[in-house]
Amino acid sequence: MRRRANKWFLIFILALAAAGFFVFSSAALGLHSRDGASFILVVGKQLLVLALGLAGMLLAARIPYRFWRQYSLPIFLLTLVLTAAVFVPALGFKFGGAVRWLHLGPISLQPSEFLKFGLILYLAAWLAKNRREVETWQTGLLPFLIITGLAGGLILAQPDLGTFLIIFSAAFMMFFVAGARWSHIAFIVLASLILVASMAYFKPYVRERLLTLWDPSRDMQGSAYQINQSLIALGSGGLFGRGFGQSVQKFQFLPEPIGDSIFSVAGEEFGFVGTSTLVLLYIIFSIWGFRLSARVTDTFGRFLGIGLVSLITVGAFFNIASMVGLAPVVGVPLSLFSHGGTALLVTLFEIGILLNISKYA
Repeated sequence: MRRRANKWFLIFILALAAAGFFVFSSAALGLHSRDGASFILVVGKQLLVLALGLAGMLLAARIPYRFWRQYSLPIFLLTLVLTAAVFVPALGFKFGGAVRWLHLGPISLQPSEFLKFGLILYLAAWLAKNRREVETWQTGLLPFLIITGLAGGLILAQPDLGTFLIIFSAAFMMFFVAGARWSHIAFIVLASLILVASMAYFKPYVRERLLTLWDPSRDMQGSAYQINQSLIALGSGGLFGRGFGQSVQKFQFLPEPIGDSIFSVAGEEFGFVGTSTLVLLYIIFSIWGFRLSARVTDTFGRFLGIGLVSLITVGAFFNIASMVGLAPVVGVPLSLFSHGGTALLVTLFEIGILLNISKYA
């Protein structure tokens, strides 16, 4: 048993977070030409959130991960209630056709970020307790579908298809690793395909994004605008990029240059070499995190680590895939890089728990 967290993993995370702020500060220059936004204010706020997130990460790294097991159900229920609160008119507010945020005085929160953590935490505790029975329908598949359905239903109602895909993928990974039967895995995959097909039929915005994924040239000034501007930015970067701060697309062209389009800004400024390096960093994070989690003898710690690593990496790769035209654009931020205080705080806190898990690897 290790008494200290894996210091090299910690150094790697600090370097990744620093790289994220470095790219963010350049992307934020594009705000000068948008609605009079203050570069200093936006970057200063991001730096403050990053500092708070790193402090939370170090705190979480000191708390034994087993502490969270006894509170997994209350935390999950609390995050469900918090997410449902966005539908209360006095608390939630709508932006871009979705109700995903809470206004609490001067602070705004995206509670689905907390729900992602709450779901993974409770699933880890439930799987650790019921691992011997996970292969059955009554005590395995059915409870799994109910648990993930509660969280997924709230998120789809907002609607937030991107977050739903992330939490479902992470939950699916945990269920698979826990020893689910192949017939149950096949059932989940088939049910997922039916769900997506049904949403595409009944929800025009889902159908439009899938059609855009199939043919990015079908509506260049409408639904396909973001992916086309992203591809222009990535293509303009060439092999080595235009250089730090030299992106042209972040001015007026790329939607959300500090949000889900930040990978495209990085591609224009640092080129194919830079984006390939970034992808490699996330691959290293995922492999390192999975290996640390797999070496933990405690099943709760193993499932929790696998779930948290899956949350972070699936979100990152889904963002990257959507910016290069391999996945629909659904507004998923790039982990540790994109703007979004709630996401950054929660992600760093989750990494802190991973660091604590690494003590026992």
